[in-house]
Amino acid sequence: MKLAAIVLFFVLWGACGGEPEAPVVEPERPVAARLGLWILAEGSHRTLEDRSKVDRLLEDAERLGVTDLFVQVYRSGRSWFPSEHADPAPWKATIDPDGSDGLHRLIEGAHARDMRVHAWFNALAMHRNRKAPLLRAVGRDAVLVDRQGRNLLDYPAFDVPQPDRLHVRLGTPGLYLDPATPGVIEYLERTVDDLVAAAPDLDGLHLDFIRHPLSLPIVPGSRFDGLDFGYGKPSIARFEAETGQPMKRGQAWDDFRRERVQELVDRLGARLPEHWERSAAVLPWAVRAYLSAMQDWQRWLEDGSLDFAVAMLYTKDDRLLRYTAHSLAAGVGGKRTWLGLGTWLFVRDPERAVKQVTLARTPSPSGLAYFSYDALALRPKVIEALSR
Repeated sequence: MKLAAIVLFFVLWGACGGEPEAPVVEPERPVAARLGLWILAEGSHRTLEDRSKVDRLLEDAERLGVTDLFVQVYRSGRSWFPSEHADPAPWKATIDPDGSDGLHRLIEGAHARDMRVHAWFNALAMHRNRKAPLLRAVGRDAVLVDRQGRNLLDYPAFDVPQPDRLHVRLGTPGLYLDPATPGVIEYLERTVDDLVAAAPDLDGLHLDFIRHPLSLPIVPGSRFDGLDFGYGKPSIARFEAETGQPMKRGQAWDDFRRERVQELVDRLGARLPEHWERSAAVLPWAVRAYLSAMQDWQRWLEDGSLDFAVAMLYTKDDRLLRYTAHSLAAGVGGKRTWLGLGTWLFVRDPERAVKQVTLARTPSPSGLAYFSYDALALRPKVIEALSR
């Protein structure tokens, strides 16, 4: 009798449908990743200086499926827009007889093709320009000083003096600004103001060289022996005034130097129109960037100082690319971290460039970017391969 009752219970329960079925939820469609392309102001192509080159860029970008153009407009203290705080000679070279200039021609053409244009701005690097307007205005203290008290202005050939050069080098030799020096950030703010006034229809500001220089081998913080920067007298005086402590190498000093780079990011971002996106080209190794280059870009994403960052993952090592791509996607700010690919490394082997793009897409980043258009323009077969 008990057995019959149990059987009857399950028959009736099954007839009633048992547990209610879960509602059918259609899977979300993946958001299409954005695709960026860096366009050098100088170099082999010099796109902004020629109307026909702008037209060709836009045609090539459309073939590639590019959504975002990172167009270099400020480099070495020189500008490709009218400015009272940068040397505007490069901008003047792009002006046509009808009064139009290269940047506005590019913006107009890109917008007609639904592409965004970001102003690529080399913030803290003056490269080899000792006569940059900022340096004339602020003086020698604007340039970084190493822990031995040597100003980068005094480095021979812009690289480490002998005998130190036998065992340590600069990753990218040149002149770098110290954002802790009074006047440096203020001058860069005014330069960005010039940019906004000249081209308010841009879609964003894309910061580059927003860090201290890397020395090789790297130094993971000031408590270790090696070569690092930020030891100018005004910087040390500011640290001691703000902390009430004498400068001593260690965590507090490193935090102070990182905060000054963060301050620059925030203050430049505050000058921008509301519709502009804020982004930066950053070192792909977040820990190394944090410890050695004073570039805490994951924090910039986390606290909203940036809308997205483009990690410059330039390598021929596909395994390293895959490991780093997945690590970045899973890291702090990973959903807003784009991957920058060194497509110039494969201009003689287009299929290798395609393979890297495929690998980079496996963790579904929100964007990719190719460096750079100059290299692609010289090798149309690479554009053809990447367009498939």
